[in-house]
Amino acid sequence: MITIVDCGINNLRSAQKAFEHLGCATRITRDPEEVAGAEKIVLPGVGAYGAAMKSLNEAGLVEPLLEAIGRGTPFLGICLAMQLLFDWSEELGVYAGMGAASGKVVRLPEAPDLKIPHMGWSPLHFPRATKLFAGLPEGAMVYFVHSYHVVPDDPAIAAATSCHGIPFVAAIERDNLMAVQFHPEKSSAVGMTILENFARV
Repeated sequence: MITIVDCGINNLRSAQKAFEHLGCATRITRDPEEVAGAEKIVLPGVGAYGAAMKSLNEAGLVEPLLEAIGRGTPFLGICLAMQLLFDWSEELGVYAGMGAASGKVVRLPEAPDLKIPHMGWSPLHFPRATKLFAGLPEGAMVYFVHSYHVVPDDPAIAAATSCHGIPFVAAIERDNLMAVQFHPEKSSAVGMTILENFARV
């Protein structure tokens, strides 16, 4: 059973449909007790960092999410949810995050002829072998929509990188903790492979 966490501002149905297409049993919940007892957790996210953290805190979800990650529950964060895992973000102010991974979230740099947000298909590069990207070739294309990116204190947790003006961390994997900046549910066959890899963990 894959538990998809409702943080109040996320796009839940597209992630649920993608996993159901793979034959995975899913449930959507905002109940901290259900999150605490989950077998696998997916946290999708869209919108602003501060509003998302406020919603998670008000729902009492931060502690059960961190406890689940700490005891080894497979966890996948999608898009904004990857950023929420880090210590803090500079989006529209300075906001504290969950602190599941050390590092910060900063805006993609402005440059001539470079549109922000980064929106569209970009290739992934894999610095190491990981569970999440098993079976995918170098340069696999995925769909991004974001203006901010994570800067981990430990570069070794990067599972994939991409580029939009500058190289940036597109995914992380540390043991059971996995997250992607792009939208696998919108990334065609490549995205489905990523979700299937997570479902098999």
